[in-house]
Amino acid sequence: MFRIIIPARYESTRFPGKPLALISGRPMIVCVYERARATSAREVIVATDDERIAAAARLAGADVCMTADSHASGTDRIAEVARLRRFGADDIVVNLQGDEPRMPAALIEQAAAALAAHPSAAIATVASPLGSHAEFVDPNVVKVVTDRGGRALYFSRAPIPHDRDGTGHEALRHIGLYAWRTRALLQFASLAPTRLESLEKLEQLRALEHGMEVRVVAAAEPPGADINTPEDLARL
Repeated sequence: MFRIIIPARYESTRFPGKPLALISGRPMIVCVYERARATSAREVIVATDDERIAAAARLAGADVCMTADSHASGTDRIAEVARLRRFGADDIVVNLQGDEPRMPAALIEQAAAALAAHPSAAIATVASPLGSHAEFVDPNVVKVVTDRGGRALYFSRAPIPHDRDGTGHEALRHIGLYAWRTRALLQFASLAPTRLESLEKLEQLRALEHGMEVRVVAAAEPPGADINTPEDLARL
């Protein structure tokens, strides 16, 4: 069994008020919550520091946990919930970001199941094949390479792996969906940002730099579109 926490904040440089943006007449946070409820999760919690987001989530029947407004990331926010709610050290928590209104329930289940299946892993996440060369070279599309057993070796905004001889290869796009063991989540949140994390602006590199095992599973179906800007919302 696992829990899902949906971190959501009102302030956003590219899209202020994003969790309350309407999709077919419903706030985005409600659409994400409904995605989470379509899984077998034992509990779904919306974590926010904003009463407007909390009110919209509660109206949809969500369990809301109010958190501090000083968190640098959604990971820090869900770690606060894990502390406040006193989750067990081995409990599995899935971080479903509040801008993923089309995330398939199957991928959420996959991430949780992958972590449960690998007791040595601290984190599990999901990847899918890149659809084009344009995505491969796009720094906004995060790539991941793994070892033969499915353990993450590196995440990057750069096009990796580099195909020196032009033989052709299938690169993987990282999908920002994470399943954590509570003890690893709390450990991660206590660590300062690391050098590679700061260079790439990818917090999952902090886990790798500290020797945490990150399992990567192939997405069972294509991920839905995430929403980073008003233009993304218009396209959706």
